[in-house]
Amino acid sequence: MAWVLVTILALIWGTSFILIKKGLVVYASDEVGALRMVIACAALLPFAIKNLRKVESSRWKFLLGTGLLGNFFPAFLFAIAETRLASGLAGVLNSLTALFTLLVGAVLFGQPITWMRMLGIIIGIAGTAVLIFSGNGNADLGNMYYGLYIVLATIFYGTSANIIKHRLHGMKAIALSSLALLTVGPVALVYLLTTDFFYKLQHVPGAWEALMYIAILAVFSTAIALILFNKLIHISTTLFASSTTYLIPVVALMWGVLDGETIHLWHYIGMVIILVGVFIVNRAK
Repeated sequence: MAWVLVTILALIWGTSFILIKKGLVVYASDEVGALRMVIACAALLPFAIKNLRKVESSRWKFLLGTGLLGNFFPAFLFAIAETRLASGLAGVLNSLTALFTLLVGAVLFGQPITWMRMLGIIIGIAGTAVLIFSGNGNADLGNMYYGLYIVLATIFYGTSANIIKHRLHGMKAIALSSLALLTVGPVALVYLLTTDFFYKLQHVPGAWEALMYIAILAVFSTAIALILFNKLIHISTTLFASSTTYLIPVVALMWGVLDGETIHLWHYIGMVIILVGVFIVNRAK
């Protein structure tokens, strides 16, 4: 079951980067991020209402934490990054989640970390540097510094995974996911009302098509995938759950190439180095 979930999640999340790119054709990065949260929250709202009174008051701060770090902030950071970064490369950088899951677990949650795993983290960070600073000046790939937004997002993802494992253990995946989104969905909606989203929806050509891509992103890559990921964390370990990052870059790069993105040799080298670091982290004792 764990391996089935890993495969499904890799396919869903690997596709999310091209969906963000399609949404950005019409909408600004902040609009894409806010829309993603609002639609995802709405999709799981019935489950959130059902479980609202079943949660101990002491757990709400952790639900807010995973809502912000595992959903809200990354939704905006990935959208900002993809205004200058190819979607395939965004998918590659997402691999860092596995490394930061371990590092955050060690620093904040007292999880043991061996020198071999530390070596894997260093290798992964080195691969990130290769990928980020190997831009070729192409208009789509030129500002590789935008990859740092994704690095920050993966740190948030790693923190959220540890909160779920160590502070929200025992909660059903559907309850956890819907309530975490409920803590951030209303904030995203209020923010969305301050943007030009509704004007663009009525007057900009292609706005409804772009909204469709964002809706698919929100429902599948955020709402449904969040439930599956939380389930995966509960039946395995945080490190095994983050191993989806082995397959996500392959799916993301495939979609990017099909969409006409140009990926160069140094980008592939950076990806391989990152995945070697992830492999060492997951396999080292």
